[in-house]
Amino acid sequence: MVISSSPQPPPSPALLRYLRHELGLSDNALQLGLRQSEQEQAPLPVVLWRFGLITLEQFDQVLGWQAALEP
Repeated sequence: MVISSSPQPPPSPALLRYLRHELGLSDNALQLGLRQSEQEQAPLPVVLWRFGLITLEQFDQVLGWQAALEP
């Protein structure tokens, strides 16, 4: 379990779209990830990877996608 002492911002709609459309995550997988992410105050991609909902390669893709969005 990953528990942070500082609240994490909710995932952006763009991230959720990316996870659904590019990685093919189901709504059920995303709902599980969102619940756990909120409970643990951990970033959604970390929770998805930890629960085995995305592979390490997919996790890396998400991080690359997020980095490309940063100014």
